[in-house]
Amino acid sequence: MRSIRLLACTLWLLSPIALAAQQRHTITHEDVFLMKRLSSPAISPDGRWVVFSVTEPSYTEGEQVSDLWIVLLDGSAEPRRLTNSKGGESGVDWSPDSRRIAFSARREGDDAAQLYVLDLTGGGEAQRVTNISTGASSPLWRPDGRAILFSSMVYPGATTDSANRAAAAERKARKYNARVYDASPIRLWDHWLDDRRPHLFVQPLEPNAQARDILAGSQLVQGAGFGGQLGNSGEDLAAAWTPDGKLVVFAATTNRGDWTHGDVVQALWVVNATAGEPLRLTQGRDDYDAPQFSTDGKTLYAVTTPTTEKTFNNHRLLAWPWPMSGTSAPRVIAGGTEHSVGGYNPAPDKRSVYFLAEDAGHTRLFRTPAPEGREQEVGRVTSGTFSGLQVAPATTGSSVKMAAVWESATNPPEIVRIDPATGRWTALTKFNSDRAAKIDWQPLREFWFTSVRGNRIHSFYSLPPGFDSTRSYPLFVLIHGGAANMWTDNFGLRWNPHLLGAAGYVILMTDYTGSTGYGEKFSQDIQFDPLEGPANDINEAADSAIKRFRFIDASRQVAGGASYGGHLTNWLAVTTTRYRALVSHAGEWDLETQWATSDYNYDRERNVGGPPWEDHPLWKTQSPMRRAANLHTPVLVSVGERDFRVPMNNALEFWTALQRQQIPSRLIIWPEENHWVLKGEDSRFFYREVAAWLARWLGAPAATGQ
Repeated sequence: MRSIRLLACTLWLLSPIALAAQQRHTITHEDVFLMKRLSSPAISPDGRWVVFSVTEPSYTEGEQVSDLWIVLLDGSAEPRRLTNSKGGESGVDWSPDSRRIAFSARREGDDAAQLYVLDLTGGGEAQRVTNISTGASSPLWRPDGRAILFSSMVYPGATTDSANRAAAAERKARKYNARVYDASPIRLWDHWLDDRRPHLFVQPLEPNAQARDILAGSQLVQGAGFGGQLGNSGEDLAAAWTPDGKLVVFAATTNRGDWTHGDVVQALWVVNATAGEPLRLTQGRDDYDAPQFSTDGKTLYAVTTPTTEKTFNNHRLLAWPWPMSGTSAPRVIAGGTEHSVGGYNPAPDKRSVYFLAEDAGHTRLFRTPAPEGREQEVGRVTSGTFSGLQVAPATTGSSVKMAAVWESATNPPEIVRIDPATGRWTALTKFNSDRAAKIDWQPLREFWFTSVRGNRIHSFYSLPPGFDSTRSYPLFVLIHGGAANMWTDNFGLRWNPHLLGAAGYVILMTDYTGSTGYGEKFSQDIQFDPLEGPANDINEAADSAIKRFRFIDASRQVAGGASYGGHLTNWLAVTTTRYRALVSHAGEWDLETQWATSDYNYDRERNVGGPPWEDHPLWKTQSPMRRAANLHTPVLVSVGERDFRVPMNNALEFWTALQRQQIPSRLIIWPEENHWVLKGEDSRFFYREVAAWLARWLGAPAATGQ
């Protein structure tokens, strides 16, 4: 009998599953950084094809490759590469006949990015269709397929391309170098802003046709407060063609100068596609974005964010009958107190809309209206998360064709087809599956607990490689940024829990008060309690995990985070000694100096009740700097020199306090990084430094037997 058991054990060890398990390795930085990165898919109008970009990262600057790929939505063929050029492509949009794609790219001979059109049925190389000095981005085909709308950043007063060229040449010839401003904002994330503003252009596709600026000379763009939606990748006017191709609806602000003392909000506007004065469609103080039309052209949709006294409000999806009349009133068809609407797509049935929304650690797929009510999840996501949802506007019979990106913490992103009835997805690509299969990791696990304040708090946790529940492991409490954010079951490059836990840590990731995905009120409850309440949630989550899981060593706890996670880390440094070491990247130290030097100001004062010179006690009672006498825990402090969201002065102030109090500390400044550490070798060094810092204060990081 014993020999039979030994034979069975031997056969199991030789089985493919067992051999695969034995061959898996502990995750490395290369595993994380070199995973291929996929963009959101662009689905053809007929629902047959999906185009997407694949970026192949490299540690060597200039050797990263990014190209467009295409795959059949039915999965009947392997993906194939469409482009093979030095520069990447962005903003892919399909022609209405599903035969061509337009995209923005800067190719050899281009001084700025231009629009290119690639014929997928006739073959051949992509053809450049614009030649504009200020560059072209965000292409959108006109419904008849004979012209393309795009965006470009234009110099003040320039109404022609020659005027833009002259303005650029004049500035290049200046003998002085200075930035001059009369109003905020002046910078964003990692770049200084200038006086250029986004305009919309129409490029006819007839030979030798010139692009036409349809906003040139209008009173709207001449206003001092005009602008688009500012983001870390540029400035966007979020445009959409009307169904007849005669008008363009877009989102723009007229109160950009209110940046430091009020809410900068966008309204919806409509302009004739041959130029003219835009007409404002929405009124009031609410913010509007992302206009789209139903497939039959009878409904205009847009996302709105209410403007209230609250620091945070969920996104709602609105619908108007089109054309709009003076008495047209929108209906809220999704989002609100329960969910915040993310990306959305009108369904081809002309009545319903599919959208994504954050919900308890996952980004789920919803449909509205649903038979059971206003909105309902399609299927049920139990692991992973969706992004980049796309729905084909055309139908075959009654079918709905949709694609998205799906990923989880142990499944790097891939393009998937989604069943609109069940929500089940089918992978169309496998760019990362082979590398992922060789890593010794486990899916994230989750639990809930009720805090002392009566809130239900959600946490993910990850287990180290070679996990053995009979052994004891240190706990690394990882804190997300935001605070209007949440931990998501996805594959991340920055603060990857499996890479951080590779040395033998259990990683705990808690969605503290102020996080998104748990209802609007939960996100709003951080107002007037910016640090203390969320930090208490984090400490209580650690207590709950220690109580639940015998494999956590309560005597060996560390914590860290970035951005708002860095803010909370700095608060922990002055309010508790439970952690043996801390890691703070881009962390706020002094509420007042962060308010004054950050690129984003008004919400910070609203979060504590008013500006610093008014008598609001939170400026002092919840500012870590005011409690510097309590510093005892060793801290690794890290900051990007190009970070304008949490400027370097906060890290230097924290470092000075640590040194003044003679607390063991280490400072890393990244001269070429912004709010995030993005360069390959910088990222590798960062993870190495974090591992060494924690090992220094915990002793040997590997798991030890009880």
